[in-house]
Amino acid sequence: MGTMPYLHFRGDCAAALRFYADLMGGTDLQMMPYSASPDAPADWQASDRIMHGQVTLGDGVLMASDFPPGQAGDAQAAVSIMQTFDTEAQGRAVFDGLAAEGDVITPFGPTFFSPGFGMLRDRFGTHWIVTGGRAPQRQ
Repeated sequence: MGTMPYLHFRGDCAAALRFYADLMGGTDLQMMPYSASPDAPADWQASDRIMHGQVTLGDGVLMASDFPPGQAGDAQAAVSIMQTFDTEAQGRAVFDGLAAEGDVITPFGPTFFSPGFGMLRDRFGTHWIVTGGRAPQRQ
């Protein structure tokens, strides 16, 4: 059993998942539009919105969908996705990529618990916590 984040978008799920896959070296990118459903209502048949998508990022899987055609909702207002990287440089590169056209909440930099830590909301509305590197062990 495992827990996987599932994000909801307002029509830009495909663009978001492609962006995350490209930026973070994601693999196994999969997307199924609402129009692929054999039971889809007529207004869904012409839609390119994503009914289910997923991408593997490191050891985890990020899943997502668009709200159904004709429906709206509050996307990722109160949830953050945490992504960790082995080095500070990797974390900074991903943070900077996610921050482009987004809003930085906490600039990426050293903390007492990590050589690199930052928080932001990306251009798709997803909140991220990014860390890079490991803090030295205290004796």
